[in-house]
Amino acid sequence: MRILDVGCGINKLPGSIGIDRNAATNADVLVDVDHIPYPFRDSSFDKLQAVHVIEHVSDVIRTMEEWHRLLRPGGEVFIVTPHYTDFSSFCDPTHKWHLNTFSLRYFGDDNAGFGYYSKARFVELSVRVKLLAFWRWLGFEWAVNSSKRFRRFWEYYLCYVVRGKVIEWRLRAVK
Repeated sequence: MRILDVGCGINKLPGSIGIDRNAATNADVLVDVDHIPYPFRDSSFDKLQAVHVIEHVSDVIRTMEEWHRLLRPGGEVFIVTPHYTDFSSFCDPTHKWHLNTFSLRYFGDDNAGFGYYSKARFVELSVRVKLLAFWRWLGFEWAVNSSKRFRRFWEYYLCYVVRGKVIEWRLRAVK
């Protein structure tokens, strides 16, 4: 299985090909992720991991299209980013995007009529929100992740009080 670790930093996923723009990292290939296309052939990878990367890119749609191009049909992408209500989303001046759990819906069936922005398609395998420990201990994290309907209610009405910490997406490329 070929895995691409985008923005691998110093903690590259074992067994993966790591890319990063910083030569002081454990990257196998130096790549500025904003310069598309990356130096790999179409459908080169079974999995792609991007941990705390998507909030730094110049163009989320273009980046998702590039990741889609790199994945084989049925390949999976794992994306991690701060939830927009977490302080870390705004305290890093290199963050360009502040996302919520519905931010990537444009790439799936639930695109709210805006699917024309991109032809890249993904099936949402899972979305998981991590909350601060206090809320996790009270069972609120379980409730937020138990149903899409409750998660939507939380995003619309409660997330400014019960703030999100991190979002994790698992998506499957549709080709």
